[in-house]
Amino acid sequence: MTINAIAIDDEPRALEVIEIHAQKVPFLELKATFTDAFEAIPFLQQNKVDLIFLDIKMPDISGIEFVQILQKTPMIIFTTAYSEYAVKGFELDAIDYLLKPFSLARFTKACNKVFEIKLSRNDTASNFLFLKTGYEEEKVLLDDLLYVEAEGNYMAYVLSNKKILCRQNIGECMTQLPANQFIRIHRSYIVAVNKIQKITRQSVWVAGNEISVGASYEDKLSEIRERLRL
Repeated sequence: MTINAIAIDDEPRALEVIEIHAQKVPFLELKATFTDAFEAIPFLQQNKVDLIFLDIKMPDISGIEFVQILQKTPMIIFTTAYSEYAVKGFELDAIDYLLKPFSLARFTKACNKVFEIKLSRNDTASNFLFLKTGYEEEKVLLDDLLYVEAEGNYMAYVLSNKKILCRQNIGECMTQLPANQFIRIHRSYIVAVNKIQKITRQSVWVAGNEISVGASYEDKLSEIRERLRL
């Protein structure tokens, strides 16, 4: 299995580092690099890209702004010299965050996350997924999943009869779940659309639990209503 990637950074030296590292990751194919983020848009429209290595602080448009204008977003690994952007990056469902200068080992670890996510997508046949719990993997039917909640360094997958903790961030979680069945409504919550029982102005109800809708996710309420035809 191959991960098709591009890299965007206004510093040519930073792109050179990514190119050198990418050559040493067997499953990674770096298709193109760009010093201008806007030049990457036509490439993304015309080619299948699984992953973007994306600098955050760029002169004309930040990496965060760039992600927000994309209609279809590949998996994202942010690269930056500024650690203060980490939280914002993960709020945008980034798979990982590489703080410059990063080593080959750290780069490979981030790529391995992407590989596992893509492998999981291919294996689930859209009706189940496997969650790593310590040294084991537990099969979860998507029809049984009510919602997912961020709990520190873990994601809690909530089913009707139990909760499964999986060490991952919300970006990794989002890429595992089918977008037509699940929707993110808060920086910490993803809900199964067909499990929503009630919608209010600032929350949704799932299995008797009220879940707040984040201020930046209020537009998702209209999408939920459309899906449920409420």
